[in-house]
Amino acid sequence: MALKIGQFTFSSNIGLAPMAGVTDRPFRQLCRQLGAGVCPSEMLTSDTRLWNTAKSRRRLDHAGEPAPIIVQIAGGEPGMMADAAARSVDVGAQIVDINMGCPAKKVCSRWAGSALLRDEALVKEIIEAVVAAVPVPVTLKMRTGWNREERNGIRIARLAEQIGIAALSVHGRTRADMYRGEAEYETIRRIKASVSIPVLANGDIDSPQKAAQVLASTGADGLLIGRAAQGRPWIFREVCHYLRHGTNLAPPTVAEVRDIMLAHLDNLYSFYGEYTGVRVARKHLTWYCRARVGAGSFRHRAVRAESAAEQLRMVREFLDQSPQEELAA
Repeated sequence: MALKIGQFTFSSNIGLAPMAGVTDRPFRQLCRQLGAGVCPSEMLTSDTRLWNTAKSRRRLDHAGEPAPIIVQIAGGEPGMMADAAARSVDVGAQIVDINMGCPAKKVCSRWAGSALLRDEALVKEIIEAVVAAVPVPVTLKMRTGWNREERNGIRIARLAEQIGIAALSVHGRTRADMYRGEAEYETIRRIKASVSIPVLANGDIDSPQKAAQVLASTGADGLLIGRAAQGRPWIFREVCHYLRHGTNLAPPTVAEVRDIMLAHLDNLYSFYGEYTGVRVARKHLTWYCRARVGAGSFRHRAVRAESAAEQLRMVREFLDQSPQEELAA
């Protein structure tokens, strides 16, 4: 279950996939507490001129996070990426992760994220620049290719290893796939077989059984879980338990879910301030309660709450009336 990247050994090889607007410091801290090992930061622009914005300052804030701190950077210009990596280390990054996996149009239109997979020469330049710029391990988040006809993940992986990348995270879709269809684990298996560095598989892992299946079919050294952790951060301990013991962990009680949510909300208010924290919390409240009886009515009220006290009261009232059986479904 342990995973080693560079000089760092993680307690778990099951991690949280970076997701812009979701995996902020409070959510990473929560997922670490609930069993996630690898927890990269949200994507940070390589344009350090923008690092004085409130958004970037928060993404650079790792106070209270357990080591190693992983900072993910995104951009398409080698010099800027190298500078961003160096400055990330200056402010606490212990591992730098290069984003070549984000499929979002606004990222790819700037020739960053998964758009880079179309230009292998530029991929080489960026990786060389970042690896040379920092004394810490550099990892790479990628997809299997630009589209099904240009699935060059194996070449990119081999190139990355040759230049000095310490580990790979591979989402089992091309950029053109976005998040549609099913993840292609066969390509991840072939990528893993082509390199000797650790490979983490990502995409559609939503249960302990699916996690075990993906590890077995790909031979990956670990997994990253993204969307399935939204509203269900305890999935990490469930997966870890299943992989160790082969049995399902009992679902959290309603009281435990309530306490997890309340602690998460308190951390959001502290991190963002009450005004912004209340608004950031709204999506998490929707995710936490989406499968419960009365979720629609709760969401309708929760997204309109204007104060921390109001949100906290609504969570207590909603979950105190929620039957335990819902969690086992």
